[in-house]
Amino acid sequence: MTLAHLLVLTIKVSLLVLVFTIGLSARREDTLYLSRHRMLLLRSILAMNVVMVAVAATIAALFDLPRPVSIALVVLAISPVPPILAKKQRGAGGSSSYTIGLLVAASLVAIVLAPLAVKIVGLAFGYDTGISPLEIGFIELTSVLAPLAAGIAVRHYAPAFADRIARPVSLAGTVLLVAASLPVLFIAWPVVWSMMGNGVAVALVAFTLIGLFVGHQLGGPEPRDRTVLALAAGTRHPGIAMAIASTNFPDERAALAVVLYHLVIGTVVSLPYIKWRRSAAAAPDE
Repeated sequence: MTLAHLLVLTIKVSLLVLVFTIGLSARREDTLYLSRHRMLLLRSILAMNVVMVAVAATIAALFDLPRPVSIALVVLAISPVPPILAKKQRGAGGSSSYTIGLLVAASLVAIVLAPLAVKIVGLAFGYDTGISPLEIGFIELTSVLAPLAAGIAVRHYAPAFADRIARPVSLAGTVLLVAASLPVLFIAWPVVWSMMGNGVAVALVAFTLIGLFVGHQLGGPEPRDRTVLALAAGTRHPGIAMAIASTNFPDERAALAVVLYHLVIGTVVSLPYIKWRRSAAAAPDE
């Protein structure tokens, strides 16, 4: 195993740990939240899995982006909620139950819609693509659903223990993510920099900004739901995006670097929105 493979594996493990920590503060009923709010579920699917896939394809076409960047945008658009956003969503005044429910729903919906989206975009751009629902299901199960269920189980059967370990485990996952990501960002910088003149940075910023706008508009009348969906639509799970890219485009290693750089760019671009929503949530009329 090369150093690059080890670092990518470490990133995926750190994200798995962060999903587990989300489960440590969740309830079983939170996972079914969107089954009880079906219009919100439909708006969530529309925002994340339909509109943003179309946005990714449109950005790739308009900017005439390099192939790795186009691939990165598409796999980001079909990936579910990133675990590192859960804390930010709650901190910005978002609904905790909706955050957990969306994490589960987006993962399940991706099993059906992600292969279709990959195929359609591949045909549109002339890429030889194809990933089965079984492959997507395995990725979603191991990356999101299983660690989330494990965390919820610990919370249910040992709530005091879950409270005690939640913070240190979350800190360990975050440190592990940063420690593994920094070398990859440094190593991949020459490749990403070589594509900067082709609109890479603008495309990644545009994807996040449009995602924030789309999610906020489709989040419905409840301000807390708007906050959650906006952040979910603008920034996605990098581990799952990299897994899908690796399965479909094993020779396009640069796409993995672009996905990881979007994690940084998306976080920075989202900060003003998070600050605004936190202030709105604290206002008396909210």
